[in-house]
Amino acid sequence: MNKFTKTIISLIAIILILGLAFYPKIKKTFSASESKDNMKGKEKEKGGPGGPGGKGGKTAVIVTVVKSTKLDDILSSTGSILPNEEVEIRSEIPGRIILLNIKEGDNIQKGTVLLRINDDELQARLKKLGFNKKLAEDNEGRQKVLLQKEAISQREYDIAVNSVNTISADIEDLKSQILKTTLKAPFAGKVGFRYVSMGSYISPATKIATLTNTNPAKIEFSIPAKYATAIRQGSTIEFTTENEQKTFTGKVYAVDPKIDPLTRTLQIRALSANPNNLLVPGAYAKVNLILKSKGSAILIPTESVIPEAKGNKVFLVKNGKSVPQEVELGTRAERTVEILSGLSIGDTLITNGIIQVKPGGDVEIKEVVQ
Repeated sequence: MNKFTKTIISLIAIILILGLAFYPKIKKTFSASESKDNMKGKEKEKGGPGGPGGKGGKTAVIVTVVKSTKLDDILSSTGSILPNEEVEIRSEIPGRIILLNIKEGDNIQKGTVLLRINDDELQARLKKLGFNKKLAEDNEGRQKVLLQKEAISQREYDIAVNSVNTISADIEDLKSQILKTTLKAPFAGKVGFRYVSMGSYISPATKIATLTNTNPAKIEFSIPAKYATAIRQGSTIEFTTENEQKTFTGKVYAVDPKIDPLTRTLQIRALSANPNNLLVPGAYAKVNLILKSKGSAILIPTESVIPEAKGNKVFLVKNGKSVPQEVELGTRAERTVEILSGLSIGDTLITNGIIQVKPGGDVEIKEVVQ
């Protein structure tokens, strides 16, 4: 037996001796670990702490009580809020401002004087025309006497009459120019930003300010061409805006007589009362156009319905257990669906936690939503 073989035999002997010495301790450790794993397995089977069933083996769910709801055939669209009336205040004639009565943000009444332009030159010209007219009228009177005596021709008299008429027309034109030097509010509304100051020289191209009337407010939106025959004047709309959670109502007052060939949509405008100025022009509006009313129906959240090969079902809570119920669906909306059959008013419907429940399983109602 060589040296290498002796060394191998010695190592094997040492390993056997050590194994016999520590075997009782190793067996005790493995036995304790196995016992703990068995306890965990039993707790899971019983639905105890740490198990998928939670406390008492019940699945926590959120429910709602089925009730009757008014159902309308609604077409949804988007649009914008427009003012009832809006105008840029500009002068019809050039001149220097001598009176400025425009305060930004003020609510003013129709006919309020907003500004006056210097009319001294126009008044002087009017006075001069008055003198010329008096002279022309006197001359026409003398010419008439001479015509009666056949001292002048009819043509000479006609020239005198024409002179009086011409001056009268010039006076009327000048008076209309003087009226334009006073600028008044064309309707009641709110004044926007002012762009001129006292003493400014303005022309018809100068933007002075804006005047906006927002009561009632207009809502402009469009609908697909296929609904063109379903909408008419007087139809009711409901809408919300980006700056208000409140739902507003309005009435359609105008329908574009033609469909836009590019977008294949029909433009519509509606009016809505706006006494508190909650509807701000330019705001985005989400519009629901009520095409017709279907009366009362049962509506449930879309997420409550489980589609199957043979139809659709929901889960109800009865006597603390989850009970599957087949349902027949009707009209779908963005978040709700109409139930034609399968549910009754007062049923307790599971709306959240459906994935965890099983037919006939115990459930615990965590919350009831309206």
